[in-house]
This record gives sequence, C-alpha cells and structure tokens, in this order.
Amino acid sequence: MIEALLIDKEQGARQTTARFATLPDTAVADDEATLDGAMVRVAWSSLNYKDALAITGRAPVVRRFPMVPGIDLAGTRSADGRAVLATGFGLGERYWGGLATQARVPDDWLIPIPPPLSVRQAMAIGTAGFTALLCLEALEAHGVTPASGPVVVSGASGGVGSIAVMLLARLGYDVAAMTGRPAEESFLTGLGARRIVARAEYEQPGKPLAAEEWAAAIDVAGGHVLANLCARLRPGGVVAACGLAGGMDLPASVAPFILRGITLAGIDSVHCPVARRAGVWARLATLLDPAQLDAMTSEVAFADVIAAAHDLLEGRLRWRVVVRLPA
Repeated sequence: MIEALLIDKEQGARQTTARFATLPDTAVADDEATLDGAMVRVAWSSLNYKDALAITGRAPVVRRFPMVPGIDLAGTRSADGRAVLATGFGLGERYWGGLATQARVPDDWLIPIPPPLSVRQAMAIGTAGFTALLCLEALEAHGVTPASGPVVVSGASGGVGSIAVMLLARLGYDVAAMTGRPAEESFLTGLGARRIVARAEYEQPGKPLAAEEWAAAIDVAGGHVLANLCARLRPGGVVAACGLAGGMDLPASVAPFILRGITLAGIDSVHCPVARRAGVWARLATLLDPAQLDAMTSEVAFADVIAAAHDLLEGRLRWRVVVRLPA
C-alpha cells in the first residue's frame, strides 16, 4: 500500500482539496508517460513554493486530478536499490509527484545521487538548488566572472536565493543578498553575502535607466524588482530570472537592453534537458558545503505537510524544507 497526499477537485468546483490517503500499489501507474517507468521507494521529498500553492489551492498549479503533489523526490529504485532523485518534468503538476511513499518515474528522469550527498541532502538541494545553479551557469555562459563585479540575488532568504548566495560566494563572487527580512542579515552574511540590500528599494516603480550598480543578478521575484534590476545593471550585465513571487508583469523599458546591452536570461528547471541534469547535480555535490546545507534545512513530518504549506506561504517557514516520508 502507498501512503500519499492527494489533491482533488470535484467537477465544476473552483477550489481544490488536499487529503491523506492509503492507496493500492497499482495506483502509481496513473499515466501513460510513467506506466513503464521505474518504481521508486520515496524516502524524502521537499516543500517548495510551487508545492505550497498546489496544496493550499492558492494557484492553479495542478493540471489534472487527482494529483500527488511534490515536484521533488528522492529514494531508492526498487529494481536495484540505487539511491536516486527526480525533479521537474511536471512531477506534482501533470504526473504524480514526491509526496507519496512510492512513485513510478521514467528511468531517464532519475539521477543517481552523487556522493557525498545523502538522500536527505539531495532533497535539501532539490529543485531550488538545481535552479540556483542553472542561474549561475547562465551568468557564466554570458561571460560573468568574479572579476566582472558585484552580483545581487533577490529573494535571498528563500530556497533558490539562499543556495544561489552560497554558490556564488563559494566561487569567489562579490555577492549582495536582497531580502525583505532584516532579521536574516546574519544568516545571509554567514552564507557568504558581503552586503544586504533592502527589497523595498526595488519594489516600487523606478526609472528606465538607473545608476549602474550590478554586473549581474539572479532574480526570483519578477515584477518591479526585476525591472529595477535591469535598470541598474552595468553595461553588458546579465539577469538570470527564475521566479515570479513578486508578479508576472515586467514593467520595464527597452532602454537598458539597447543602451547598455544587457541580457535577460530566462531559467526553466522543469524542462532542463536530461543530458544536462547529471552534470548539474555533480557540480552541486562538489560546490555546496554539507554543513551549511544542513544548517539551513528544516524537516517536516509527512502528517504535517498541509499545515506546513500554509506556513510557508505566510512566511513562517524559511530556507529549505524537507519532508520525511513514512518508512
């Protein structure tokens, strides 16, 4: 039997419901895309912003019902006992995800967990860390180096932002952490940020071109924050944009693009090519400090996931949140 969190919606209803359920093993073969996949005994998942939106029903994340949420999962492949992980590909949206004790996942979606990471640490990284490194590699692909100048990270207290700060600092960048939580300053400087930037400075409409300040940026907010980051980039600067916590609109001008030659690089971790994923995870295992990772990770019991989803959206949970599945 499978212990699972199920999201469902009655026909014609607007609001979804989330409940715990005990299902037969055959329930994991829920879609043609995963029917011939590998069985995974899930040991850990994580709780991301997207998961919280799906569980609470605050945004139409789920594409079909019923759905097991959880865009990340890690555990052991039943066929050989190998420790594996999976993120993205529509897990928790179109295909049953990680918040269940078993999952059926196409073999080419599974990544062997690279040493020295534990299964738990793989989920402490999860989609958030995977996305953070994709952002960093986008900056590198456009020629940004530590010598280029300061790099600012918005949403630095969140999962993507905090890991981005860690990665940039580890590689020698001059990192600025943008946050709306002044109490997080010591945490962020402990991760390697050299300065703290108040989010409020970037949340209001700004000038099409502002003072040249940043060589590059990693942005999880969108909206006015992203527009103001573009306006404050130095000539040739790059923004890697991976989130929309501050809104989907981009109230920006073309001025910084044509007068300073900046680049806006969009980051999509869901559909990242299979061939690239193992290399990204191998690099994460090399760059991240396990002690720092453990210190910024909190654990939620499976039975408490629904309440934790509300807490995350209300700002009562921070950094990275992992979920232990029942044995």
